[in-house]
Amino acid sequence: MNKKNILRIVLYAVLYSVITAVVCFTGAIHPVFFVCYQITAGILLSGVVISAFRQMKAPGTAVILFLGLLILLLVIQDASAWHVIPLVIITVLAEVIRAVFRYSWKGDVIAAALMTFSSFGYYGQIWFNRAYTYECAVEEMPAGYADTLMAVSPSWVLPAAVVVGVMLSVLISNQTAGLYKLEK
Repeated sequence: MNKKNILRIVLYAVLYSVITAVVCFTGAIHPVFFVCYQITAGILLSGVVISAFRQMKAPGTAVILFLGLLILLLVIQDASAWHVIPLVIITVLAEVIRAVFRYSWKGDVIAAALMTFSSFGYYGQIWFNRAYTYECAVEEMPAGYADTLMAVSPSWVLPAAVVVGVMLSVLISNQTAGLYKLEK
């Protein structure tokens, strides 16, 4: 680690955090964006994460991205178990996969796809904590939002959004590698 690498990974952590927040804010536009967070995350986060992983072929890169997001969650007072526990699991899995694949392209792409699940604590509650999600939507969103949210989130949408989001993450990772000439 040198100053340049430290500044670079801090920049990636800030970008990862800000873009995750942007993904979450899209849910305010329309409930369908809330339901499709994983698709939006696959599109918006993959380039940043794969760039960080390819430039920092060392243990701890996913942890630093996680810490940036954790700091944001603490600042906005939204670091609940629903948000932090999935992030910890995702981060550990990403670190393990990168190590198992010896920081190769394949391992980094898989880990990048995992890291796009950073907003899972928000959108996962649609299916796993439905009553709570409905109550929050009634309190926080315009009239009709909660009912529309429930209508556009049947159980089959979760696996569909996950599959499409992961596929887009792989596609965006490959596009980013070509665009920025990242080593594959």
